[in-house]
Amino acid sequence: MGSKLSIIVFSGTTDKILSAGVLSQAAAAMGSEVNIFVTFWGLLSFTKGEKKMMLPKEFEHMGQAMMEGMAREHVKPWYEMIKEAKEFGAKVYACSMACGVMGIKREDLDPIVDDMVGAAYFLQQAEGGQTLFI
Repeated sequence: MGSKLSIIVFSGTTDKILSAGVLSQAAAAMGSEVNIFVTFWGLLSFTKGEKKMMLPKEFEHMGQAMMEGMAREHVKPWYEMIKEAKEFGAKVYACSMACGVMGIKREDLDPIVDDMVGAAYFLQQAEGGQTLFI
């Protein structure tokens, strides 16, 4: 494929991060350069610790059905998808400004995060490719 996909992960809810996982894993496996920029509420899911399911209020009642469906269809958790994307070369960046605003330090971030960078750096990495905002 040889193209570039950059994903801005703004939300920390499982439904949205799962979408970022699916797209980043598929694009990386197809040979695309993949950059994931995690900012604000998305950062909450990229800190150290257990990765719990978080759904928007309007979908909370569907959490159990979602977990059962994922198990039935052999869908990996979003974290595993992003780890696999990284095995193909994907990069995960935490927004340094949002980390500062939210009091998140580098040592608070999960090891899946490659670096803390500013928006300008991410935009340079994304240049010439497709960018999605999730």
